[in-house]
Amino acid sequence: MKNSRVYDCTIIELDKHHTPQGNLSVVSNCKEVPFEVKRVYYSYDIPGGKARGAHAHKKLYQLLVAASGCFTVTLDDGTVKRTFMLNHPYQGLLIVPGIWRTLDEFSSGSVCLCLASEKYDPSDYIRDYDEFLNYKSHGE
Repeated sequence: MKNSRVYDCTIIELDKHHTPQGNLSVVSNCKEVPFEVKRVYYSYDIPGGKARGAHAHKKLYQLLVAASGCFTVTLDDGTVKRTFMLNHPYQGLLIVPGIWRTLDEFSSGSVCLCLASEKYDPSDYIRDYDEFLNYKSHGE
């Protein structure tokens, strides 16, 4: 999706069920997220000052959730950048294919939960920013 833009990415409000015993949020395939979830992973114990991400995907959709703590996500479509602070476990950031992402400013104890539309495929990653810019302008 070389024509995708940062404005195609958005915060999705997840259902929040409040009870005296605590809160519960639910994510269902093709309902709360606009794709079938084929992989789930999470990042945690990220040292202070370190960043994650710094790549783009050609086909993969992701929903990032701050399951605990907070962090920032900077999205870049090669022209425009947008930064989101994720700090509520009932909100997720939908990232469409063709968007460069960097995650940083992790609070102590933060957990970044990722719901992905595809299984891990190394060929789907663009890990070099110049290659990303070439992909966005030429689709290569």
